Parts: sequence; C-alpha cells; structure tokens
Amino acid sequence: MKLKFDVQGKAQADPYIFEDGGKLYLYVTARDGVEAYSADSLLDVWHYEGIIGSLGEGEYGYWAPSVIKYEGKYYVYTSFVKADQGDKKEEFEYMYVASADSPLGPFVNWKKLYDYFSIDSHIVETDVGLFLWSAMDNHGTNTPGTRIFLDRMLDPYTPEGKPREMLTPDFKEEMFRANRYGDGRDYYTLEGAFWFKEGEWQYVMYSGGCFENDTYHVGYAVAKTDEADLCKIDFKKVTDGEHFNPGL
Repeated sequence: MKLKFDVQGKAQADPYIFEDGGKLYLYVTARDGVEAYSADSLLDVWHYEGIIGSLGEGEYGYWAPSVIKYEGKYYVYTSFVKADQGDKKEEFEYMYVASADSPLGPFVNWKKLYDYFSIDSHIVETDVGLFLWSAMDNHGTNTPGTRIFLDRMLDPYTPEGKPREMLTPDFKEEMFRANRYGDGRDYYTLEGAFWFKEGEWQYVMYSGGCFENDTYHVGYAVAKTDEADLCKIDFKKVTDGEHFNPGL
C-alpha cells in the first residue's frame, strides 16, 4: 500500500508512525529539523505539518526520529550533526532528545544523549521502564561498523550510559563498504532497529548492508520470553543455518 501525501516532491525517509488519541502521526528524516505528517487513518491523505522541532543552531540532518508519550508529555529521539563539524557526518552524528506537550510539538529542551556516533532511534516502554534502541559504531574492532545497541533509560532524558550490543553483523551481505578506511578492514552495518512483542515472542527488526546495493535487506531476530528488561534478553537472528536468508 502506497501512502498518499498532500505535498509533492518531498521525501519521507525513515518513517516512524505514532498513534495518539485516535490520530496517526508520521515522523521522517529531514535536513533542517524533525518533519511530521498527520492523518486519521493509513488510507487517508497525509497532511504535511512542517518542521515540528529543531535545535536551531545551524545543525543539519535530523535522522530517523522516533516518538513516545510518557507521563503526559511527548519525547522525540533523533540524531543530527552540529554545524561546526562540517561534512564529517559519519563521525559526529549524535543522538538527542527533546520534549513537547503535543505530538506536533514544538519540541524543545534539547539534550545530547551520547558523545559518540549514534543513530536510528527506537524508544520503547515495557513494564520495567524505558529502553532506547539505536545503531552505534564500533571502529575499534577488526570488523568495524554499526551494530544494534540497547540502553536503559533512567528517565526520558537520562540514559543509563551502558549500551549493550544486541545484534552484530556476521554475513558478507551485511557489508556496507569494503576497505572503507583504506586499512584493509571492511565496514559492516546493522541499523534501523524496531522492537515489538507478539504473544510469547519478542522481535527486533533491522536493516543490514548498504542501501546502494542489491543485498540491502530487512532482517529480524527473535526471543521467546516474557522478560520485560530488554537488556537481559539474547535475541537470535533468524537465518538459514549459517547462510544469509532475510526472506526466511
């Protein structure tokens, strides 16, 4: 099903749909701030609401926002690059959070959560609290690249600061770029985590590889458990034995 929008020529990359009060909100990646759309149902025309939050200090590339309602307020989690970092986006894309009284903002009171590369937020709540999924870099290994990490949130503005690596790339189809830094090491990518629970199973969906390649794919990992502390769960990728098979 293709969504319909009331504006033409705009991209809706990294969409995140949020329901509140019977209305749907769609948040997308944009250059100058978090952009949003609204609709009464998936089949309706989505109305462009504009930029509903930005730090306003010349930063750019608001990446893959996610939103949650917690104790009556709304929180958006997204990453961007500060203007003084120039074009070094791959090194200085950091995760931030901001709050609002409405799902359409304005989102204000911005706070940086990590002092290192962190993108593709997915903020979730279980019976024991808030958890933030993200993709973080791991340059210090023989197989550098982004992996799926999870951190416990002490409150909407405060990560515990002990992100756990939950999913690791281990197939050649998860390679982003060969010899990326010119030192012989290939760069691998898992990103875009999305967690949900269905019955007695918990799932983490993710994307792997490079979006420019025909091996770019959506994979998923599973755990059969009712554990509410997501940091304690060992999710297992669903694959064809030792072979890559995202369609299994």
